[in-house]
Amino acid sequence: MAEMGKGVTAGKLAINVQKRLTRAQEKVLQKLGKADETRDAAFEEMVANFNKQMVEGTKLQKDLKTYVTAVKTLHDASRRLQDCLADMYEPDWFGKEEMDALAEEMIEKEMDNNLEDTDTLWLDYHQSITDKSVTCMDTYLTQFPDIKARIAKRDRKMVDFDSARHHFGSLQKGKKKDEAKIAKPAALLEMAAPSWAQGLISAHQVAQTNLSYNQAEEDLGRAQKIFEELNVELQDELPALWDSRVGVYVNTFQSLAGHQEKFHRDMSKLSQNLNDIMTKLEEQRQLNEEADDSKSVSPAQKSAVTNGSDGELPQGFLYKVKAVHDYAATDGDELELKMGDVVLVLGFDNPDEQDDGWLMGVKESQWLQEKDASAKGVFPENFTQKF
Repeated sequence: MAEMGKGVTAGKLAINVQKRLTRAQEKVLQKLGKADETRDAAFEEMVANFNKQMVEGTKLQKDLKTYVTAVKTLHDASRRLQDCLADMYEPDWFGKEEMDALAEEMIEKEMDNNLEDTDTLWLDYHQSITDKSVTCMDTYLTQFPDIKARIAKRDRKMVDFDSARHHFGSLQKGKKKDEAKIAKPAALLEMAAPSWAQGLISAHQVAQTNLSYNQAEEDLGRAQKIFEELNVELQDELPALWDSRVGVYVNTFQSLAGHQEKFHRDMSKLSQNLNDIMTKLEEQRQLNEEADDSKSVSPAQKSAVTNGSDGELPQGFLYKVKAVHDYAATDGDELELKMGDVVLVLGFDNPDEQDDGWLMGVKESQWLQEKDASAKGVFPENFTQKF
């Protein structure tokens, strides 16, 4: 038999062409309403869910990869920003060495008993979401192409089954008609033949009918078996795949959220280092301005500035602090601070009520006007500087 290509013979090609023609003919008859079609509403719903699940999973995979690319882009932008800051930071400014170390990603911190720097945090974050979220989605979606191909094959085999069923049904009707004809007067061919040959002609017709009938019955059985095997497998797999989406989505987003939380928590500690350097630089600038101003202030004025209006810290107060940032009060027991405000710090009546990082005090301006400590309130210590 002549070869038509690798692994494909002319006979096999002809069989495949004939299958396509038969399927096309069967679909036309079904659309015209001249042949009934095997339908399974429950399975069709499974396929609709499968298609929806595949579209959603593919979109999530694409968006996750876009997110990973954005993380890489943000890392590069952060690195360039740090380099820019290092270039513009003048040698005589406060924290020059610390700033250089930060820009060079040499700020080290203890985390899980390992020393990691800024660059390592970015790289670990990028790698973690790639391994735990993107790879998870990639693995999840690898099963869809095979199942999609088997659904398409199941649809083709269903058409083959319908075609074989209709062919067998038509032969059943033809067999009954032939049997009825045999019982009637002989046909012209039979009448023209000698009496001894008429029986042979009738037997031949019956044999031919039975041969076609038996062949059609075998084809129907074979087509039905192939279709039902695929159908049963998919009816087991599709609902299980549909249910699995919940666990996949939960694991993907839990992992992503966990790595985000860890990354931003660790980065916030390093960002605080930068914030502290900037805060101290601003404080140094203010102190330098105050030193310049003090050159033109008399000794008496200097004493008043240093000790307050009364010359010394009022009784009951612990020390003074100066606000280095604005603070907007969020509760009725908090002080509203503006940068430069001086606060007289008080002790808590009940030390157990003091939260870490918070102080109690009265604005000096209010105390000088009213001499009333009842106007006290709490405020964050890191928004002030002791002096």
